[in-house]
Amino acid sequence: MGLYRDHVVPRLVELTCGAKGIERFRQAAMEGLSGRVLEIGFGSGLNIPHYPDEVTEVFAVEPAATARRIAEERIAAAAIPVLHVGLDGQAVELPDASCDAALCTFSLCTIPDPGRALSEVARILRPGGRLHLLEHGRSPEPGVARWQQRIDPLERRLADGCHLSRDPVALLEDAGFTLERCDQRYVKGPKPWSYFTVAVGVVGAI
Repeated sequence: MGLYRDHVVPRLVELTCGAKGIERFRQAAMEGLSGRVLEIGFGSGLNIPHYPDEVTEVFAVEPAATARRIAEERIAAAAIPVLHVGLDGQAVELPDASCDAALCTFSLCTIPDPGRALSEVARILRPGGRLHLLEHGRSPEPGVARWQQRIDPLERRLADGCHLSRDPVALLEDAGFTLERCDQRYVKGPKPWSYFTVAVGVVGAI
């Protein structure tokens, strides 16, 4: 699995998460970002072209070396500085309250302990800071949700730990974030993979 995990999976993620049509969901999730931004699950830098002008610096966390290599060209062409600060979203070496906002796209599905990662995000955000989120996850339709649970073991094996049945909104709320906005809908594609959430959560109460 080492070769597959290290070299094939990052390219599959680049292909699927960079597919035509996903850009508008990235843009919706990133609307309102400003200042210093922590990005958990930076991947190959697919979000770089969509960062608003108000963003001044990006601190990237990404474990996959192949994804980081693919991202180099995008980082070099970016109008804002991007600094890799770690490999593990569950333990980020940044000071408390050091970022204005955070971004996580298609990563909470894969992080081994998403609650721990969200606690790290909350620690690093300044008071009132916002986490912007784009994820796929658990369908509200019971029949689809049952299929997601059936498929999950194979999905985790083929997609390096990706879960279809995680509920990103529940994860945010359990970690102490208050939802400021949330849009959930099916997008084009097979239903088990295509229930998307675009949300913004605020640290603590609004």
